[in-house]
Amino acid sequence: MKDRSSRILIVDDDLELRDMLRRYLTEHGFEVQALASASKLDERLRREPYDALVLDLMMPGEDGLSVLRRLRAEGSTLPILMLTARGASVDRIVGLEMGADDYLAKPFDPRELIARLKSALRRQSMSAGEGHWAGSNVMRFGPYTLNLTRMEVLNGDAPVPLSSTEFQLLRVLAASPGLPLSREHLLDRLRGREYEALDRSLDVQVMRLRRKIEVDPSNPRFVRTVWGVGYMFVPDSAE
Repeated sequence: MKDRSSRILIVDDDLELRDMLRRYLTEHGFEVQALASASKLDERLRREPYDALVLDLMMPGEDGLSVLRRLRAEGSTLPILMLTARGASVDRIVGLEMGADDYLAKPFDPRELIARLKSALRRQSMSAGEGHWAGSNVMRFGPYTLNLTRMEVLNGDAPVPLSSTEFQLLRVLAASPGLPLSREHLLDRLRGREYEALDRSLDVQVMRLRRKIEVDPSNPRFVRTVWGVGYMFVPDSAE
C-alpha cells in the first residue's frame, strides 16, 4: 500500500450502499468520495486524482458499461471494479472484455471488496514503479510506444484503450523481451498469490491484450505463445 491513503471514488445510485461503503472503506484506511450517478464523474476525475474507481453497472443516465467503455477509449488505466445486482455470467464477461479490472455481484462482503481493491492498487503500483528498460521508461515496438511514466500505450499518437490489468500484463512481458515467462510468474504478478483462485484466466487477459495490439490476434507478432511454458514478448517486429 501507499504511504498516503489510497483515494477511492464510488459511483452508485444506491444511497444506503454508498454510505455503507464510504464508512467501511474509511474505517480501513481509504480516502473515499462517492457520486450517485456518472453525470459529474468526468468533472471529478479532471479535478482530483483517484487511485481506483468502484462503478455500479446499472445506474440512471449513463450506465456503468458506457462509462467503462468511454474511459478506456480515452486511454485511462485507472483501476475499475464493477458492481452489479445481476448474477448472469454474461455481464461479468462483457465488463471484463471491455476493460474492467474486477467484478463483484451484489450482495457482497465488504471485506472482499477491500481485498480486491488492494490487489488492483498493488498491480497499479507495480506498473508505475517497475520495469525500466536499460534506464528508460519508454519502449517502442512496431507502431506502438509503451510509456511507463505516463502509464499509457500509443499507436502513433492515438492512445490504446488498455485496462490496468492489460497494461500490467504488457509491462511484465515487455520487461523481459525475448524471454519466455511462465504462466505461474505472470499470474503471480497480475493477481498476487492470495487471488490465484479468481476466475479470470491468464489466457483471457492475453487474448484481450492481443486484440488491442496485434494486427492478427490469431497469429500474434508481439505477444507469442511458448507451448508448455507460457508467453514471450517479441518487440523486434516492425510494421
